Amino acid sequence: MSKKNQGTNHKHKSHDAIKMRLKRASGHLNKVISMIEEHEKCLDISQQLHAVVKALIEAKKNIIHDHIEHCLDVDGPTPDELKEFKEITKYL
Repeated sequence: MSKKNQGTNHKHKSHDAIKMRLKRASGHLNKVISMIEEHEKCLDISQQLHAVVKALIEAKKNIIHDHIEHCLDVDGPTPDELKEFKEITKYL
């Protein structure tokens, strides 16, 4: 990987928005659990669960796209970066 990707301080502008999206998804998931415990209708539970899944998919997609846009060198990827790129694409 390039020098800009080394270390533990690996943050992009999109990370705060993604974190907020995941917190909302966490709240929705907690709601799903309580709905199940309260024996609410399956349709209502399914709708809420769909919102959780959609939020997680969007967060994952944003992380991967952000990585592609910001973590690969403009001059072309190094062999290690290319390997990482191939690894991350399996999560699309």
